[in-house]
Amino acid sequence: MQKHKIIIQELLIHAHHGVMEQERTVGADFSLDLEVCFDFRKAMETDNLSETISYADIYEIVKKEMAIPSQLLEHAGGRIIKALKQKFPKIRLIKLRLTKVNPPLGANCKGMGIEIIDENNSDFS
Repeated sequence: MQKHKIIIQELLIHAHHGVMEQERTVGADFSLDLEVCFDFRKAMETDNLSETISYADIYEIVKKEMAIPSQLLEHAGGRIIKALKQKFPKIRLIKLRLTKVNPPLGANCKGMGIEIIDENNSDFS
């Protein structure tokens, strides 16, 4: 059995997410990892872009959603997943990791964040 996924690794984005007003005003750096799983066997056979999902299109959705300020990374991540699923209904699973790089907590860490694994038939409500 084959598994197919498009991946984006360590996409660095400056955005305005955070609970504190200063975070939403000044912004911070975020790192995003994304796996989008769907069947792209036809693209493997035909070398035709129309048989897959362009990672450039995925990036544009991520960039658009990250540009909308949120207090919570959970909210930003949820919007990204919702937008991807609406645009590309053939997606079967999305794994998203969103990390705030060097968060303003005084903690000695590379980052803190969230991970969402969303299967097509999952209900997170």
